[in-house]
Amino acid sequence: MNPTHMNIETIKTFQTLKTPFYYYDTTLLQATLQAASQAAKEHGFNLHYAIKANANPHILDIIQSHGIGADCVSGNEVVQAVASGFPPEKIVYAGVGKSDEEIRLALEKEIFCFNCESLPEIEVINILAGEMGKKAPVALRVNPNVDAHTHHYITTGIEENKFGFYLYDLDHAITACREMENINLIGLHFHIGSQITDLTVFRGLCLRVNEIQSRLKEQGIILPHVNFGGGLGINYDCPMCGLIPDFASYFQTFADFFEALPGQQLHFELGRSLVGQCGSLISRVLYVKEGKHKKFVILDAGMNDLLRPALYQASHRIENLTSVGEHEKYDVVGPICESSDCFGKDRELPLTNRGDLIAIRSCGAYGEVMASRYNLRELPGSYFSR
Repeated sequence: MNPTHMNIETIKTFQTLKTPFYYYDTTLLQATLQAASQAAKEHGFNLHYAIKANANPHILDIIQSHGIGADCVSGNEVVQAVASGFPPEKIVYAGVGKSDEEIRLALEKEIFCFNCESLPEIEVINILAGEMGKKAPVALRVNPNVDAHTHHYITTGIEENKFGFYLYDLDHAITACREMENINLIGLHFHIGSQITDLTVFRGLCLRVNEIQSRLKEQGIILPHVNFGGGLGINYDCPMCGLIPDFASYFQTFADFFEALPGQQLHFELGRSLVGQCGSLISRVLYVKEGKHKKFVILDAGMNDLLRPALYQASHRIENLTSVGEHEKYDVVGPICESSDCFGKDRELPLTNRGDLIAIRSCGAYGEVMASRYNLRELPGSYFSR
């Protein structure tokens, strides 16, 4: 009946709660954070959590308690990171479009570093820092033209993307930064994409960064920090096959293939791999509808609660938590007035009826945080394991 790691008591509790809601297994989250922290620590690497993956305050409290830093992509994320106890000296702030207000806020908080994507952005930071009597620590986000072999919406490291400095602009950008009075250039930043499950992609990134650093070193340029971003994926098809990602192999790839220069500190910004598997979206079946060629399971959760399938054509494992019947094929859909409001087609589930509880797995990342009130629906709640 229940192939998940949720026990019978947990499912009984679910039946008393208003659906849909996000369920977070905090024991799994703690174990995942421990594994990631330990693997990074073995190599002396600095780990930052990408808040955009899940900004639930309770999740953030747990993550910062492990001594992990924060990776932010908006002023409000910087505010939330500080409020959740992340030390400002461990906060990095990225994003292709930072507003003046957001830049001032981050300067005020004295964060560790701005990951910058264009000269116009750095020129504005230079002016605002000068007005505040501060010197802004900056890393240049470099677009290394490395294909992440992932969904094109979350590929961010090839030249047709909007992100970062292109390789042919890098020398000019470094020279410009060094001429700005209120900019302290401290590093290089890379992020080539998300949901990457082939570690050879990261090996390719290391080799490209080695080439870039070698060329800079010839010019006498050695920067103290290199930030490789994140991108490590999770197993959506079979969550139980890999509840905790292989962080040891991920970090070992960088230890083996990146040629760090003397004194250089390495930084990583993981999101999905830290929180993805600990979360599930729990929903109730409203109706089972017989179509001409197929059956539809209509849930009380919609694309406003979990956008990934509609936005990325993402596939999540779907489980019926309360049925033991023979398996049948269903299209699992939501109540929203959009044809894209579909969580899965031709999914095999036990015989499903009105009132059954359905778990959509691996929703800890880019789930609750992307929920909206489209159709004026309520936002989903959240419930944590005890």
